[in-house]
Amino acid sequence: MKSKDRILAAINKEEVDHVPIYFPCFGFSPPEYLRWKREGKDVKYWYTMRLEHIHTLPQRWDLQDDFERVKAWRSLGVDDILDVSFPWDIHPDVKIKDWREGDLLCRVYETPEGEVIQKVRKTSEEIPPGWVIQPDKPALFEDFNLPRSVKFPLSEKEDVPKLRYLLQGPRKEKIEEYMERMAVIKDFSSKNGVFVQGWPIFGMDGVVWLMGIERAVIAAMMEPDFFQEVIDLVYEFDLMRMEMMLEIGGVDMVVQRGWYSSTDFWSPKLFREWVSPNLKKLVKIAHEKGVKFGYVMTTGVNVLIEDLIEAGVDLLYFVDPQGDDINLEEFKEKVKGKITVCGGISTSLVLNRMDRKKVKEEVEKVLGIMGKQGFILSCVDALFPDTPWESVEAMVDAWRKWE
Repeated sequence: MKSKDRILAAINKEEVDHVPIYFPCFGFSPPEYLRWKREGKDVKYWYTMRLEHIHTLPQRWDLQDDFERVKAWRSLGVDDILDVSFPWDIHPDVKIKDWREGDLLCRVYETPEGEVIQKVRKTSEEIPPGWVIQPDKPALFEDFNLPRSVKFPLSEKEDVPKLRYLLQGPRKEKIEEYMERMAVIKDFSSKNGVFVQGWPIFGMDGVVWLMGIERAVIAAMMEPDFFQEVIDLVYEFDLMRMEMMLEIGGVDMVVQRGWYSSTDFWSPKLFREWVSPNLKKLVKIAHEKGVKFGYVMTTGVNVLIEDLIEAGVDLLYFVDPQGDDINLEEFKEKVKGKITVCGGISTSLVLNRMDRKKVKEEVEKVLGIMGKQGFILSCVDALFPDTPWESVEAMVDAWRKWE
């Protein structure tokens, strides 16, 4: 089977020639023999184009690097996936002004409905090589903001109409650029049998980036009318970008981010009230277009898995039996024939401990339980700059021997 066919078969819960194995990369440093050169220098750290609109990378990474990473993994027999994100724009009438107040990075968006002010503390901790870095100016969507924000862009009901000016569809030039990129991706995918997944849906992650975790949770419980407007704002933004992505085509699956929608932040009741309704709508639209739907949730999946199944989600990223409260045998019975799961090996608790024996034991255990149908073996939830190659190699070796 080609890699794309194998992953699609796994998502369809069909028999595969072997269990797919997939390693998302978030600054991973591979051994020298797997690297390629750019301008005469080794590309030491691997990323993915999924990160391009929401993180600042410490080095250049482009589509050709994505292709080289795919080929490097494939040389080991490992499946890889091409990630595609989708651009957006702010309204042309919006003016932006940046300034600093001591260690605060400040930005004001002057919209026709009024000002949107954002203030983020610029911290000076040393960032080890390979890790994403804090941008020098406030970004609307950025994980660095959450523990450092002094003023989030959205906090009150009157902010919602202002934010609409900042969440606009991409300009003609950006759409043309995206279409040209997708033409190249389609060609590479077709020739090399590579699965392509799109990331146009922020979901609750977008809400949390705009409001902060505490304000979002309080609004959900105490100010439902206001919070509904926020949910609608992000949903309309997500829907617009997803529909444009699907219209242009070239993706086999769309994925909704859900790192901030888990039970670490939301009770099952709140998840069902604020996440499930729009999730079901988006899944239905994707399926009508003949595209699969993936969802990301790394914790609390044992509690919310039935909700994801009910919503029609095809693939769940990322199941972590070492770090989450999951009895894998019981979990297998819950998901069997209903949803495909990807994961199985915790990066922090297994791979980063550099114990080849432990890695081997966990891989054998997970594969022995999950088997060949409806499962993709992966790390949870990426390979990072501090993930040792020896552990990744041990995981691949154990997978090969089990197969």
